[in-house]
Amino acid sequence: MTEAPASVRRPPAPNPAERAKTIATRGGRATIMPTVDRAGCDAERVEPVLHHVHHSGSVSILLPDEHPMVHACRQTQRGELAVMAELADHAPVALREPVRGLLWITGWLRPLTAVSARARAISIAEQRPDHRLLDVGHGVTLLRLTPASLVLADAEGTHSLRPHVFSAAPPDPFHHYEAEWLRHLESDHPDVVDQLARHLPDQLRTGRIRPLSLDRYGLRLRVESPTGDHDVRLAFSQAVDSPPQLATELQRLLGCPFLRGQHRP
Repeated sequence: MTEAPASVRRPPAPNPAERAKTIATRGGRATIMPTVDRAGCDAERVEPVLHHVHHSGSVSILLPDEHPMVHACRQTQRGELAVMAELADHAPVALREPVRGLLWITGWLRPLTAVSARARAISIAEQRPDHRLLDVGHGVTLLRLTPASLVLADAEGTHSLRPHVFSAAPPDPFHHYEAEWLRHLESDHPDVVDQLARHLPDQLRTGRIRPLSLDRYGLRLRVESPTGDHDVRLAFSQAVDSPPQLATELQRLLGCPFLRGQHRP
């Protein structure tokens, strides 16, 4: 996708830690891979049975008991394996390039004791019930990835984060229903997308315009054209954190005449 030149001032966006926390909270697809010390682990890239990123940045990972990565952790002198978890943030609408961002969490993977594993599975279930958590201790091992560093790569750039900075950041207030909202906009309101297109440069308006993402600072559109994919951020007049505020800002972007006389608070 194309990016604006460095000399062009970017519209406001959530800071890197907030964007990383939002990706982690959405719970998209994850893969795990050993880093420097494989400790005899032949696994290259593993998709876990289930993963859950905690507020602190630690990651709970479920793998079959007989998985090579579980054996590798138990065989090392310290009982842990250096790994990296890759979390992909996929767009909720069908795009030809669906990945909006990647979050890499690097650290140490260690199996939990039976007691700790049960306690952690219960804690996860309270936040996101999942029948696969019932298999912990019955053919599935629960491991904990303790983070040493995090790296975020998305349309705003690439950023390295310390765990304590990630832990302190909140996710975007719209992360719970962004996916449903964008799919609704795409399928039921193509006229709204067409009206939003008036904010795009003239040379991009002939491409296929899709809703890409939503956060408290604005809306991003993806233009799929023969020359490639182009992302454009449409900034709100102010940061928002509730559906009524979002509706007002969307009306502003659409040029609602009833809002023209209103001043920004």
